[in-house]
Amino acid sequence: MPAIHLLPDLLINQIAAGEVIERPASALKELLENSLDAGATDITVQLEGGGIKLLRVRDNGKGIARDELPLALMRHATSKIASLDDLQKVASMGFRGEALASMAAVAQLALTSRTAQDEHGWKMEAQDGQLGKPAPASHAPGTSIELRELYFNTPARRKFLKSEATEFAHCEETFKRIALSRPDVAFSLQHNGRTIWQLPASPLPNPLPQAGEGANVKGLVERIAAILGEEFGHAAVTVERHAADLSLRGLAALPAYSRGSRDAQYFFVNGRFVRDKVASHALRQAYQDILHHQRHPAFVLFLDLPPEQVDVNVHPAKSEVRFRESQGIHQFIFHTLQQALAVPTHGQDARAPAAQQPASYIPAQQTMRLGVAEREAAYRLWEEAAVVRNQEAGNVGWVERSDTHQPSSQANDGYRYAQPILQQNEYPLGFALGQLSGIYILAQNAQGLVVVDMHAAHERIVYERLKAALDEKQIATQQLLIPVSFYAEPLDVATAEAEQDALKILGFDIAPLSPTRLVVRAMPALLKQAEAEEVAQEVLRELREFGASRALTERRNELLATMACHGAVRANRTLSTTEMNALLREMEQTERAGQCNHGRPTWFQLSMNELDKMFMRGK
Repeated sequence: MPAIHLLPDLLINQIAAGEVIERPASALKELLENSLDAGATDITVQLEGGGIKLLRVRDNGKGIARDELPLALMRHATSKIASLDDLQKVASMGFRGEALASMAAVAQLALTSRTAQDEHGWKMEAQDGQLGKPAPASHAPGTSIELRELYFNTPARRKFLKSEATEFAHCEETFKRIALSRPDVAFSLQHNGRTIWQLPASPLPNPLPQAGEGANVKGLVERIAAILGEEFGHAAVTVERHAADLSLRGLAALPAYSRGSRDAQYFFVNGRFVRDKVASHALRQAYQDILHHQRHPAFVLFLDLPPEQVDVNVHPAKSEVRFRESQGIHQFIFHTLQQALAVPTHGQDARAPAAQQPASYIPAQQTMRLGVAEREAAYRLWEEAAVVRNQEAGNVGWVERSDTHQPSSQANDGYRYAQPILQQNEYPLGFALGQLSGIYILAQNAQGLVVVDMHAAHERIVYERLKAALDEKQIATQQLLIPVSFYAEPLDVATAEAEQDALKILGFDIAPLSPTRLVVRAMPALLKQAEAEEVAQEVLRELREFGASRALTERRNELLATMACHGAVRANRTLSTTEMNALLREMEQTERAGQCNHGRPTWFQLSMNELDKMFMRGK
């Protein structure tokens, strides 16, 4: 057995880099937080190759003195904490003293800085963990940190980096999160020499407001609108509440602006973007009575509380926190947001400074044919065959009716067809009588009346078919006659580019047209009449959040259920009698057809005895 020995410093820092610097976006986050901790009011970011080839952050902060430059690149050297007491109430963005040392171990790093007291700046370089000596350099007060060729000396890690577009999309998302948190700081972002974002600062008022007075709300609204767009600003209400040492402020969009993914959810704790289960649950609860379960709310919210009431030392990347009083925090967030969203529409002016009235963006239902009922003539033959069988048994009843949903050659021609008297158990769900409110199918079977939720039923049918097809690796693809293009977030564009194999397995042909547009050229045949943009965004969200491997294995059913929901017949869709009967026959042949993908029942039976009791027949 090998003897226990100490690891060399370079390997220690490379191990730490694997935890802290997962990709260029991770390094960018650490550098931007350092700039903010240094009191910068103007920060410039320059990237090349998605941040892999070059990542440079320059700020006008207080700078680093010459004698402290070597310490800045050493592990566990920091100016932000000095004791356990400091750690338990840390207020700075960074505090571990690991990030720069980790970067120096896996990239070619150059650090140039100048304090206000120095006549010129000082530059220090590091490669393979070896630190050079500080040398004089020209530099304005502040600090520049330059990283080149991330993971150049650890090829096993570098091969896990994605394409340039994907890595840039993650960097841009990190940039947006940091920029949202500090509207009083100017930010700019360049990629491959092109300016992507130029965000001016909104200076804090003078004198500064006291805690609990909603500092710089106007500037915050302007920054949010600049990053999330005017549409979000017009559909959002202002959230602002202060109680004891707690404060929650920001903007929350009304349900009309709901999204197909979580790409517009930003939650900050003491200025730090976090993903927190307590907060997420409270936010979902606040929206649950007003938002469809397939949609996601949009918000930018800032929770402020005393540093000692929250533990930020939970995750190496500081992306998770732990509240000392989690139940109280949950209730505060829930009640604050619920109250903000309860404002009646006519009262929005006072609550939404970014807009006079929230915009109403209600998606239109798309008319579509049921995939199970396209061969109408075949079902006519089937019905007529049923009539013949029942005639032979001597129990047929003829009904004369005009079906207004027949093809134009037969519409309103008094076409005469038979509705057979039903045999016990031959067709358990019976035959369609009509539709109710565009939602329910009313059918007659041997027991009495059957009421079917047509969307829920068809959703289960499509879901089971997708599962079977994916298991056989044979999801049939249907080319769109007219490809559908749409605006997409850079992360979705990058995901579409990086996950082509997974998309093909799922039956999609989705490709980038530009850095901000995608095109859908083909979809699964079972979904070919679904809204292409909506279902594409849902699939890309799953692939982006969980990766292709998890999406196609442990989250397979969730992904297919989402696809099925988009492919199922919608409410208020008028069906012909033939289509309704086709749906009933498909239900009878589908496993678990009694419940939809979300566990709701798809149909109910009312027996003749129950109907007789309702109408007091025989009394």
